[in-house]
Amino acid sequence: MVTPAHAGALNTQSQRETALITGASSGIGLDLARLMARDFDLILTARNQSRLEHLAKELQDQHGNRVHVIPGDLARPEAPEEIFAEIKQRSLQVHVLVNNAGFGGYGPFAETGLQAELDMIQVNITALTQLTQLTLPGMLERKRGRIMNVASTAGFQPGPLMAVYYATKAYVISFSEAIANELKDSGITVTCLCPGATETEFAKRADMEKSRLFKIGRMRSEDVARAGYRAMLRGKTLVIPGAKNWLLAESVRFSPRKLVTAIARSLQERTE
Repeated sequence: MVTPAHAGALNTQSQRETALITGASSGIGLDLARLMARDFDLILTARNQSRLEHLAKELQDQHGNRVHVIPGDLARPEAPEEIFAEIKQRSLQVHVLVNNAGFGGYGPFAETGLQAELDMIQVNITALTQLTQLTLPGMLERKRGRIMNVASTAGFQPGPLMAVYYATKAYVISFSEAIANELKDSGITVTCLCPGATETEFAKRADMEKSRLFKIGRMRSEDVARAGYRAMLRGKTLVIPGAKNWLLAESVRFSPRKLVTAIARSLQERTE
């Protein structure tokens, strides 16, 4: 089993591998950057350049690694190609890809606004898929690499009042498990991290802070990040942090679909 400490021993300061982390300015992405900085050089991308630059300085001062900032808005279809063009321009290689960027929105699908849903699909599905395919040729050539895709326990069932978000996370789980199988003899591992309710800016942005789901308990972002990082280093395909989250995800396999959907809606609904 490879542990973070072992990874650090393998990646000395003079020969660190490089990890690209999307959505690195806050939440799980931020905590993953802090965890991985002791073992890897980093390429950080998100919309908020000032936050990224502040984080880059913090990590470089603390760990002595190289931290590159490449801001980008993955809701723009051109962004993944632009990010990789800049990576190539800087003569960098991506040994580890962490597709963490994503967002949700709350409300009946008929009322949420088409552009918001299309942007969500672009970030949560299209950009993730594109970044993965842009990264894979180099990994295949080197015959090693790691990919982590951040999904959600939302991906295990339909989600009324967040219909598109839940559907995008179902895609991430299915896509990750499929390519993990395709790449099993290549030296490349694929890990899908599926957190439940987590203390990040997600709930506020998705307008879900008053939902039952977020009121019955949240995990700390750093605990979720640590579980995902350890699973990635072990080459585990699917990880669901937290016993409660694991039980909820597993229970949907044995329940009628209409009941699962009704329960999901109940958890999504707001309480005062």
